[in-house]
Amino acid sequence: MTSRSLASSLRSDAEGRLDQLPYGRLLDLSFRKSGDEVWLSMPYADALVGAPGRLHGGAIAGLLEIAALARVITALPETDRSPRIRPVTITVDFMREGTPAETIASAEITRLGRRIANVVVRAWQADRTRPIAGANVNFLIDYPDA
Repeated sequence: MTSRSLASSLRSDAEGRLDQLPYGRLLDLSFRKSGDEVWLSMPYADALVGAPGRLHGGAIAGLLEIAALARVITALPETDRSPRIRPVTITVDFMREGTPAETIASAEITRLGRRIANVVVRAWQADRTRPIAGANVNFLIDYPDA
């Protein structure tokens, strides 16, 4: 199930950390909201290095997936029942190398149904118009029986 504390924080706080998610804590992720948009920030750390001086693709993919999840959580209506949100398909496109710098990601929902959410995510460093990676993510949204 989606953590109530995570959902509450993402819905009500203008900014915060994603320590409720173990991988969010490992990547040192924080979020900032502006309107309907949620930006996730991943600071550079030596532990995130793949090839010398470059971000590991798994760290970038993790950032993209969590950014998509955060956007879906903020778009779902608040109910007494917390849904289970599971990724079905994640397709990551690496566009350029990630350098030793902060990486930002933001997601846009292209379809939000009762059971399926389709999300497009982009990650960038200094310039939003020059993304380093993007992803298409499909989630299954499963509400527990009442």
